[in-house]
Amino acid sequence: MNTKHLLVIEDDQDIKDILETILTMEGHTVTTISETPNIIQTVLETKPDLIITDYILQGINGGEYCSQIKQHPETAHIPVIILSAYDKVLGSLGHYKADLIIHKPFDNDNLCQNVAELLT
Repeated sequence: MNTKHLLVIEDDQDIKDILETILTMEGHTVTTISETPNIIQTVLETKPDLIITDYILQGINGGEYCSQIKQHPETAHIPVIILSAYDKVLGSLGHYKADLIIHKPFDNDNLCQNVAELLT
């Protein structure tokens, strides 16, 4: 199995733990953070193959992280999944060039399948 590195940005500790557990069980290496003052620097330092971010975070929304990642030439190629319990709000604001938006609560198997597809 080709191990991939995933960066998870989630400020809810329970959801962060669930994501880390299921993605690690799928054979991935997972780095979890709650927030970062500089998303581009964090991505360049951690070198993830895929990023999963919650939409509602402290002080910033995950869509802004996604938008910054997709606009930067060194990180634009990295797939980004946004998780959101507020799909109607997110739908009205745009998708921030996210590769996929998954609504909470999410199905673990479906999430893992989507991650695998984006990593191929």
